[in-house]
Amino acid sequence: MISLNETSASQVTEFILIGLTNRPELQALLFVVFLLNYMAIVVGNMGLIIVTSVDSHLHTPMYFFLRHLAFVDLGYSTAIGPKMLLGFIEDKNIISYNGCAIQLVFFVIFMATEIFILSAMAYDRYVAICKPLYYRVIVSDSVCWLFVAFSYLYSTMMSLLITIKLFQSSFCRSNVIRHFYCDGLPLLSIICSETSEIELIIITFSAFNIVSSLLIVLISYMLILGTILRMNSSEGRQKAFSTFGSHLTGVVIFYGTLVFMYLQPQSSHSFDSDKMASVFYTLVIPMINPLIYSLRNKEVKGALNRLFKKMI
Repeated sequence: MISLNETSASQVTEFILIGLTNRPELQALLFVVFLLNYMAIVVGNMGLIIVTSVDSHLHTPMYFFLRHLAFVDLGYSTAIGPKMLLGFIEDKNIISYNGCAIQLVFFVIFMATEIFILSAMAYDRYVAICKPLYYRVIVSDSVCWLFVAFSYLYSTMMSLLITIKLFQSSFCRSNVIRHFYCDGLPLLSIICSETSEIELIIITFSAFNIVSSLLIVLISYMLILGTILRMNSSEGRQKAFSTFGSHLTGVVIFYGTLVFMYLQPQSSHSFDSDKMASVFYTLVIPMINPLIYSLRNKEVKGALNRLFKKMI
């Protein structure tokens, strides 16, 4: 039976993660499914990082952002995936107090950075398609590095603020986290001290990050769509729509689950539905992003062929 810890935060040494399911007969199957899922994430994203780094043909702003997208996808899935897999084979899924804080820090850093990288990618495609003559001037190497550096720095500061505020609180209601990893909202539910300030911080950052990024993405894609529709070549329109449609699919899934998770009041949350939404953006999206953004791309396929020929 799961025990409750009714002491102050300074005396809490560990948390119990409920995980995805409490049905023992499903644990082995889920372990295999998510092991294969995590292996696909590692292979796909590491492969993308290596190919875009070593092939000189892919040293462009588009693939610069894709390389960082693959890095943050690998980052937050690694912050969650291995511990989640251990939870399927352990009798009691325990995470230490410090381990929980560290997991939350890295998850928020990589997740927030991904939001801004997606907006940078959308803007990059807008300039490339709508203002091709000015592309290398507007999206220069220094601009790319400045944007990425700002994204990592801002995300790190936000993550540390949220984590410090949460772990300064008293977890006296329970030491049981109704989730498969340490996230802000499940931790809020077991805090017995005043949470209004922490809730406001989380909601404010979440709203700013998601809304600002989503506006950039939507406006960029609307302008791209207008340019595509004005193209004279039907072949060009078909090629552009193919890429546009796959990118839009990834954006809808990613932002849709984030809005569902973080832009509603805590009282409206159902932890079971939250867990299902979390699976999508922590473990499914990092697996399909290499397919959506890169592996369907002829330039990436060409780079892979050149890399294999060098290795043979």
